[in-house]
Amino acid sequence: MPLPPTLSHILPIVMLIGSNLFMTIAWYGHLKIKAAPLALIVLASWGIAFFEYWLAVPANRIGHTVYSTAQLKTIQEVITLVVFVGFSVVYLKEPVTANHLIGFALIAAGAAFIFRG
Repeated sequence: MPLPPTLSHILPIVMLIGSNLFMTIAWYGHLKIKAAPLALIVLASWGIAFFEYWLAVPANRIGHTVYSTAQLKTIQEVITLVVFVGFSVVYLKEPVTANHLIGFALIAAGAAFIFRG
């Protein structure tokens, strides 16, 4: 049974935000845990990524009913940058520089072209 149009547009974005939170933690959360063995970090990251897939795959399947694949990928990348910046500042305590912001803005400008006519 298809979802209502509004839900088909919003639900994939919400699910991609959730999946990005999991994946950002899986990829970068261990950077503050220097003493743990790498094999343990990889296994823990893999376990976290399992839950990321349970959000990303359905998000893309649902989203593909209303977005093109290029649009879905673009949405994913923009969300990735936003989540990464927040994680980097809040958890890793790393500053965001003007060059970072300029680079991210250029990526966002490029992404805007994907959604043009």
